[in-house]
Amino acid sequence: MADLRTNFAGIRSPNPFWLASAPPTDKAYNVRRAFAAGWGGVVWKTLGEDPPVVNVSSRYGALDHNGARMIGLNNIELISDRPLATNIAEIKAVKRDHPDRAVVVSLMVPCVEESWKAILPIVEETGADGIELNFGCPHGMSERNMGAAVGQVPDYVEMVTRWCRRNTRMPVIVKLTPNITNILMPARAARRGGADAVSLINTIQSVIGVDLDLMAPMPVVDGLGTHGGYCGPAVKPVALRMVGEIARDPELAGLPISGIGGIGSWRDAAEFLAMGATTLQVCTAAMHYGFRIVEDMKDGLSTWMDQKGYATIDDVTGRAVGRFVPWNRLNMKFRTIASIDQDACIRCGLCHVACEDTSHQAIARSRVDGMRHYEVIEGECVGCNLCAHVCPVEGCITMQPQPVDGVLTWPEHPGNPARVTTGP
Repeated sequence: MADLRTNFAGIRSPNPFWLASAPPTDKAYNVRRAFAAGWGGVVWKTLGEDPPVVNVSSRYGALDHNGARMIGLNNIELISDRPLATNIAEIKAVKRDHPDRAVVVSLMVPCVEESWKAILPIVEETGADGIELNFGCPHGMSERNMGAAVGQVPDYVEMVTRWCRRNTRMPVIVKLTPNITNILMPARAARRGGADAVSLINTIQSVIGVDLDLMAPMPVVDGLGTHGGYCGPAVKPVALRMVGEIARDPELAGLPISGIGGIGSWRDAAEFLAMGATTLQVCTAAMHYGFRIVEDMKDGLSTWMDQKGYATIDDVTGRAVGRFVPWNRLNMKFRTIASIDQDACIRCGLCHVACEDTSHQAIARSRVDGMRHYEVIEGECVGCNLCAHVCPVEGCITMQPQPVDGVLTWPEHPGNPARVTTGP
């Protein structure tokens, strides 16, 4: 069996699956149940100063699509609303009873060095394995000049990270906000401040929908709504891109990454690992299906690693990063053409309609023996993949690579006005 053990910035865990800082890690009861189910670690729900915050009701809004429930989840919940002393006592007890599991504590206090200096020794005394600086919360706390209000300003990220790094022995993980134009700027700032690792992505600022009877954004709180944080399967593509950008950045080489955002299966996990993550934080999937989902994720990841010949998590981490390149490094001579398996085709015509109306008119429609028939016009096909994506039959339409006549990237293309030519 593949070895799923991880060493993340000096924090060891029996597998890479951690629960992210969120309602599932709000108290010892939940965390103990999670560890019993097999999770490798948790990031305790964000702690702040006393008196604790006051949360509202209701707190969640969900996006459903074509019968699939909760492909996206929006929340307007704030950090822990329990007293600091209660959380601290529970963290200490949990870590004492589960020394082999990773217990990281998420923190968010005002952007004042004294506030950070005051809370760090309290957390350190629990025996926790590390801290995660919550620079990502996009609602409620950002209006109080915390959370994303810090994460969106690289100078603040560097400053607070440096405060924490010089005032604690614990590994410092910086949780980054996706609500920014260039994720590299705060990530580089975190490294300059002495961060031992980064985690991303935090939730995306969003309005999940509008109640058209009340005429208020959802979730509705006494007739009013607000923006919240968006997570779940729908944010995975955003998260993968940002994780990959950090992993391939020369200025951030070697900086450990904890991947977050829409992870709900072993395949999601493998993709995040391939794009540069070492540990994987999960929230929405656990809230949707319960803690035992980790069993399927561990078994699936281990089986896949065995099949591929990967012995350890480190063997997978970053495998795809070298092939994640800027657009201008793609080969413009490469060509692929759609191919329809006529035996599998159910004659629904979706491929033809999509291509005819919105693409390149490369699928011909005809009648063969009185039945509808669809055929690819190879001379018109540009290999856009749209037909394969709209086809309801798995594997019916495949993309067939054609022989490659050399390599031509945009920097060398004759149409590039910036191209430097030499010779006569």
